[in-house]
Amino acid sequence: MGRIREYGALFLVGTLLAPAFAETIHLKNGRTIFADSVREVNGRVEYTIGDNTFALPKSSVQSIDSGGSPIVTHAEDIPSIPDQPKLGVNDPDQFAAKLIVNGKLDESMLNSVEREGNPIKLAYAYSLAAHFEETNGSFEDAAKYISRANDILPDSADILTHYGSVLLRLGRNKEAESVADRATRLAPGSGPAFGILGYAQYQLSKTKEAIASLKRSLELQPDAKVAELLKRAERELATGADFAQENSSHFTMMYEGGQAPAQLRRDIIQTLERHFNDLSRDFNFVPRESIPVILYTDKQYFDVTQAPKWSGALYDGKLRMPVSGLTMMTSDLSRVLKHELTHSFINAIAKGRCPTWLNEGIAQLEEPRSARGQSSQLARLYGAQHNIPLNELEASFVRFDRAEANVAYTQSLFAAEYIRDTYGLSDLTGIVKRLGDGQSTESALRSTIHSGYGQLEQELATYLKSSYGD
Repeated sequence: MGRIREYGALFLVGTLLAPAFAETIHLKNGRTIFADSVREVNGRVEYTIGDNTFALPKSSVQSIDSGGSPIVTHAEDIPSIPDQPKLGVNDPDQFAAKLIVNGKLDESMLNSVEREGNPIKLAYAYSLAAHFEETNGSFEDAAKYISRANDILPDSADILTHYGSVLLRLGRNKEAESVADRATRLAPGSGPAFGILGYAQYQLSKTKEAIASLKRSLELQPDAKVAELLKRAERELATGADFAQENSSHFTMMYEGGQAPAQLRRDIIQTLERHFNDLSRDFNFVPRESIPVILYTDKQYFDVTQAPKWSGALYDGKLRMPVSGLTMMTSDLSRVLKHELTHSFINAIAKGRCPTWLNEGIAQLEEPRSARGQSSQLARLYGAQHNIPLNELEASFVRFDRAEANVAYTQSLFAAEYIRDTYGLSDLTGIVKRLGDGQSTESALRSTIHSGYGQLEQELATYLKSSYGD
């Protein structure tokens, strides 16, 4: 983090970038104002929204929160699954070497095993094929092979557990729950089966059931991922025990009645449905399952998510946001909703494999935002070689403080905007789709814009220097 912190310090001292985050002003009358920047001047609070500047008496302000930009974190890692029983083969290692040749699956070998007529050996072969495809990020192919193994041995709890894991990676949570539930009934002593079941239940907002399944999993077998998910589920249950629920065509919204007025809830659902239609057109994709949306007070939000204080909303498989003081839809709230909903689409299309810079860059474009207002500052940042390399922005931004995250978000927006404007929206979304097909980020970039990380970074720097350099 040392070098990243230098970037953040440079941002603070040199003011190389204009703030890309919203400031949140909480008024004593209960209202909330989202602004691009805020400052105190002679007993007044002045704030800007776009190109306009407003002011109000400081005595009317309850508090001011720095930051408020949406963030995304990856969903918790799916619990581990057991190795498939090496049944039906005399030499498992040799068998695997014949099935996977030079880093590729030998379909002729699968066909040969099929002709032998040994169901146990064949199911094992399909399980190995599924594991190979899963390791390479080809989850659709992995689902095809593990489904075939399940057809052959429908009462194998290990195969069912593996099947549930693959379905979770595809975002098919309802199917995963059904498959994992059958696995636990066939093998009530399987910790991994209960772990997969608990994960699916958690994603489906069946929090009480998830906690019971996750606890049972840990009783049977220690697993750090399961333990972490259990803590999160317990925090969520403690906070949302009295939450009500409403459903729409594509969303399941949970909320505390006293904190989310009926009109605000209607506005949020209507806005989300409108954004859903826009994103479906942009990505040529429609998510399979209902998207969970949870409305919190500010305290509940940070207690449950453990998010950094600069965050204003979060998508981690569920769209979570604080709504304290809000009574109606605003343009800023609409932007936040579209940003977070974009993460939901990207997560589903890329199967959770999208690097954060691309994920955040596209989400900001969809709000919509533009980095053009920071072009001169970005040119100085890149000219001084103080930009953060994109390959260092693949992991979640929650590890950053506000200044560091500001740089990361702005660079992400600029990179995504450059790709869209230079190569087209279809290539930008095409990168996401190729990631979902199992390609690495480098490969997905080369397959679409014909530039890997190194060349893209050079293009960005050259463009800024020629267009905005001194």
